[in-house]
Amino acid sequence: MSEKEDKTAKLAELEAEMNSADFWADKNKAQATIKQIADLKAEIAGVGKYDSGDAILTILSGAGGDDAEDFSKMLLLMYCRFFDKQGWSYKVLDENENDHGGYRNITLEVSGKNVYGKMKSESGVHRLVRLSPFNSKSLRQTSFSLIEFVPKLEKSSDLPIPETDLRVELSRAGGPGGQNVNKRETAVRIIHVPTGIAVRSTSERSQAQNKDKALLILKGKLYAHNEEEKAAREKGLYVSKTTAIEWGNQIRSYVLHPYKMVKDHRTDVETAKVDEVLSGDIEQFLIQ
Repeated sequence: MSEKEDKTAKLAELEAEMNSADFWADKNKAQATIKQIADLKAEIAGVGKYDSGDAILTILSGAGGDDAEDFSKMLLLMYCRFFDKQGWSYKVLDENENDHGGYRNITLEVSGKNVYGKMKSESGVHRLVRLSPFNSKSLRQTSFSLIEFVPKLEKSSDLPIPETDLRVELSRAGGPGGQNVNKRETAVRIIHVPTGIAVRSTSERSQAQNKDKALLILKGKLYAHNEEEKAAREKGLYVSKTTAIEWGNQIRSYVLHPYKMVKDHRTDVETAKVDEVLSGDIEQFLIQ
């Protein structure tokens, strides 16, 4: 029996259960069943389970040094302006800022309707070409940043992971939050040993809260990675566990010199209105 046939059979079983006379005897169980039915219907119809919910955005700087870290800040501002236009809210979960105001990496939680479904196609390597403001000769510089949009899971019971597959590291959290945040080891980093995927949370006030948050982010990343692998297998392709943030892997290029153009390499959509794109006008590039 195929996976779709399994889900169809499970759906029929749950719908029969919903029609039973004592279905609402346990209200919490009934509501959980209704949600499971809705999720199964969406999966059978080909819609991702988490498309209608929130997302976690991570921006990682790659090749390009200071320029790449400045590019990460540019991308952060671009996305935040787009989020504002959508009426979505967002907050920083973890950040690693350099001395120039750029970001080595930064992670945000984005909340609103259909955030993950709308933004998941933005995941991939982004490339910037411009005259570098970080060298005295203003030479042309190419730099790269990785964008990751993954679904925000609501509870740790989703996508269970064996404890033996996890390595937890503790450290002191920097930044806002008061003296207690900096004195105690509240920051939590979790590494998924089989894949090497690592996440970090510093935004919460306690170690336990940051561990829960980091675990949910990790599970979101694993979900997105598994979906990518599944889609690749259906096309007879191979997906690596990690993506090199460098030349050859970019999904979009932002060229500021010697001409102005933003081009998506998957869809061939392009525009010379670079300033508008960097101000959050990215709707034309989103793949639904």
